[in-house]
Amino acid sequence: MKIHAVTLTVIATLFAVPMASAADKAAAEIINADGTVIGNATFEQVPTGVLISVEVSGLPPGAHGIHLHAVGACSPDFKAATGHINPDGARHGLRNPEGPDNGDLPNLYVATDGSARAEFFTTLVSVSEGGMPALLDGDGSAVIIHENPDDHMTQPIGGAGGRIGCGVITGL
Repeated sequence: MKIHAVTLTVIATLFAVPMASAADKAAAEIINADGTVIGNATFEQVPTGVLISVEVSGLPPGAHGIHLHAVGACSPDFKAATGHINPDGARHGLRNPEGPDNGDLPNLYVATDGSARAEFFTTLVSVSEGGMPALLDGDGSAVIIHENPDDHMTQPIGGAGGRIGCGVITGL
């Protein structure tokens, strides 16, 4: 039986998994207050939202708020990232009936050895375009890790406290 190259191409095309384009992906190198790289985050536009993967080390064990901030800058002392992505002025908190804002995410849980690996999913932003605010807009965005857990209700940041990690989100 002779199989033609055209047949193989058609079969490969029918079963191919679509790959995200570079415009659909972004990443951030996360630093601590000393400027030491403590991990990274990736952001991938998927059909119904953004899949976020985070891997960090050197953090205090326990729960930490993690949010998407409106400006792609970390210095000085991570305040240049300003507040959460929130163009519509929604209230903070995944539990808040008047929220959440676009930068809200569930807590990041750090193991006793100071490491964490997590995946988050959000429908409240896009990577570069779409009906939601884009991480890669004109002034960029940042991912911020806070010193305390987020209670998902208290204004403005759920009691998450100071900023202990920051990463500027850039396109791939």
